[in-house]
Amino acid sequence: MSRLRTHLSFSNVIACTALFVALSASAYAATKLGPGQVKAVNIANQAVTNAKLKREAVTSGKIKKGGVTRANLGAGAVTPGALDTGAVTGKKLAKKAVSPRTLANEAVTAEKLANESISAAKLSASFYAQLVRNVTYVSSESGSNSEVAKSAEAVCPSGKQAIGGGARVNGSLQDVALTGSNPTSVGSTRTGWSAYARDVDNVPGGNWSVEAFAVCAEL
Repeated sequence: MSRLRTHLSFSNVIACTALFVALSASAYAATKLGPGQVKAVNIANQAVTNAKLKREAVTSGKIKKGGVTRANLGAGAVTPGALDTGAVTGKKLAKKAVSPRTLANEAVTAEKLANESISAAKLSASFYAQLVRNVTYVSSESGSNSEVAKSAEAVCPSGKQAIGGGARVNGSLQDVALTGSNPTSVGSTRTGWSAYARDVDNVPGGNWSVEAFAVCAEL
């Protein structure tokens, strides 16, 4: 203590007192900062971490447009559980932002698609041309009698073409057999399906018929 007294002077005491007051004022000011007093330039790089943020401290209203980019997001930072219902909409997705590589297996299921969400306008022309649309099944049967040879033609509705078909014989079939089953065409358009059958021994027997079936669709 005696050694300390030998170094004390009026100027030393005044300087120490001033320093103490200045430090106290700075500490008080740090706990009483008003809105906007701390700016980005006052914060060191990586000074604000996840552990220093309270829950829901950062909301969408506090982030400027374009403030969060892909480079700012860590791997696995955005998960389905972290997104509110309707948080991601078509308007918020950049062109080509969603591609087969960015979708997990079975990420898009029928339950996740709204009614009529996929329309012809959203499909490429080449892909749409390969689709089978508005399928119709038609059939036609010949008369049932003892004639030796018979045929039948199932005709597709207007605007549709045959994409498949078949035939069968009905009735007394002891000596009857199918001799033909094929699409019927007008030019390059398959208009329906034809069926042919006959009594193979050329001798009229019991009554029988031949029936043709066609699977028609818009192409």
